[in-house]
Amino acid sequence: MGATATLSATGLAVAPGEDVTCTVVVRNTGDLVDEFTVDVVGDAAGWATAEPASVNLVPQASASVVVRFAPPRAAEVAAGSVPFGIRVTSREDPYGSVVEEGVVEVGGFTDISADLVPTKVEAGSKGKFEVAIDNVGNHPVAVRLHPADPEGDLEFKLDRSDVMLAPGTAAFVKLIAKPRNTFLRGPSQPRPFRVEVVPSSGPPLSAAGTLVQRQLLPKWLLPALITLLALAAVLATLWFTVLQPAVKSAAREAAAQQVDDVKAAVDQAQAGAGQAQQQAKEAEVKSEEAMKAAGLDPNAPAGSPQTPRPNQPAAQAPGEPTDFRVAADAAIVTNQEVFTDFTFTPPADKALLITDIVLQNPRGDAGTVRVLRDANGTRSVLLEVGLANFRDLDRHYVEPLQFKKGEKVVVQVSCQNPTEKGNCKPSVSFSGRAV
Repeated sequence: MGATATLSATGLAVAPGEDVTCTVVVRNTGDLVDEFTVDVVGDAAGWATAEPASVNLVPQASASVVVRFAPPRAAEVAAGSVPFGIRVTSREDPYGSVVEEGVVEVGGFTDISADLVPTKVEAGSKGKFEVAIDNVGNHPVAVRLHPADPEGDLEFKLDRSDVMLAPGTAAFVKLIAKPRNTFLRGPSQPRPFRVEVVPSSGPPLSAAGTLVQRQLLPKWLLPALITLLALAAVLATLWFTVLQPAVKSAAREAAAQQVDDVKAAVDQAQAGAGQAQQQAKEAEVKSEEAMKAAGLDPNAPAGSPQTPRPNQPAAQAPGEPTDFRVAADAAIVTNQEVFTDFTFTPPADKALLITDIVLQNPRGDAGTVRVLRDANGTRSVLLEVGLANFRDLDRHYVEPLQFKKGEKVVVQVSCQNPTEKGNCKPSVSFSGRAV
């Protein structure tokens, strides 16, 4: 018992989104009526079908089965040679099954999109943008970026001008647009520009944006100055018309009362002059002792600047600078909620004040990265970012992230790479002070 299979062609070529067929002739070499199942194995199995999928043959009879290859127009099916096998399985004699092999050449297609994020920025001296480039084609593409404005009013700075994009990946390029001339006051001026994205294959793309250049002086400054001048004028008028006459009248009454009080005080002061002189000397001695204790020179001329004595210690900034890096090597998981931990444990007697976090994804991995605080097993998420959204990402905190003594810094990664790309290897760098 058994079967034989003969392919009409072992080498095929097809463009993504289209299909190509070949014929396999199945022959029953056994002595019984048998049913034969035909299917495709190998990397092409996901987009190949056999029509019909099974045939019934009497002994020594044969039948033709059409095998259709239809690769989708998607980045998941890479351009190039894809080996396949056509398997013919006998129901009566499974050990008599056969496999015929061939190769289908999948053509390449280029599909790139480019956008400017955001498309409009309002600024006085410079505007910050990002050029987002997506490659949804099925082969790697190198692109070059050329920013320009039609009027020549802007200067541009890219963090990189050449980018290599693997199939199904995205890249983000930072762009700074700076006006060549600035102005202190005046209406805002729109400065349109475009970023030409030229791929190594396929037509060039263009992403449009606008820098709305505004005046350097804040808009609230002039109204505030006018308000302050008006308030000063009102206060001056109030002083000369109301307050000053009232103060003079009250001063005359107080002066008359004070003359009487002074006369009585003079008599009393003369009686206790000797005691007062002794108290004054004691106060002078105590004053000199207090100045010496504060590190000041009691003999310095009045009004001269005082400086601490040489042996007096200067103020020190709290803590000492620190920085560290957590590098990840996370295995691929199918569940997006499953994360792999990478932990940094600071010295037990130190607290951390983190002011800067730099995330790096140089390989363009896909998935999610988190930064957590671990306080004796109680965890809180401080930062969560999708890996596909960045290659390099900076985070600066005006109010530092605080890690108390005994708390750990945990970096979690959920790797969603395709199998052929391998593990996710992002990294996170931290800087701040250890207290």
